[in-house]
Amino acid sequence: MDKKLRIAWGITGAGDRIKETFDVMKNIKRNHPVEIKVFASKAGEQVLKWYKMVDDVKNSFDGYRVEVNANSPFLAGSIQTGKYSCLVIAPATANTIAKISMGIADTLLCNSALMALKAYVPVIVMPSDYEEGEVITDLPDGKKLRLRIRKEDVDHVEKLKMIDGILVVTEPEEIERKIAEILKSRLNEE
Repeated sequence: MDKKLRIAWGITGAGDRIKETFDVMKNIKRNHPVEIKVFASKAGEQVLKWYKMVDDVKNSFDGYRVEVNANSPFLAGSIQTGKYSCLVIAPATANTIAKISMGIADTLLCNSALMALKAYVPVIVMPSDYEEGEVITDLPDGKKLRLRIRKEDVDHVEKLKMIDGILVVTEPEEIERKIAEILKSRLNEE
């Protein structure tokens, strides 16, 4: 068995903690035997451009693709046929979380998450809106933005937590721990 974990990493249109998530992605690549290919939703690429991070993401990982439609690039098929050992969606918008929790597969990352679950491939998700109340997030120009997290969005996160095969994390650093657990599990299978 190949000791390198191949990760498909989805980036949606959430800007909250995007820079911290990028730092964690680099740490995972540096500290673990992994290959990370990034799949940005259309909105995800817009956010990466807004934060001036597209080139950094392209140059730091093993591939970068942007959603054309729910099946292009053909990420779902690559996940189901074993090309990837794990799908990470971080950060994930409330829209993506709601769709996955309700089984709606009309975008590249939602479709890929649902197909991954069918193939017993773990899906790690970091929702941007996971706790009801108010959050302060950083804008690209360094200014702060105050946002209200709605109960309805949190309800979708709670539903997502109950889906077998989905690992919900609330902080970027938790993703590295989950990746390490998956790696350890693979080594124990050998």
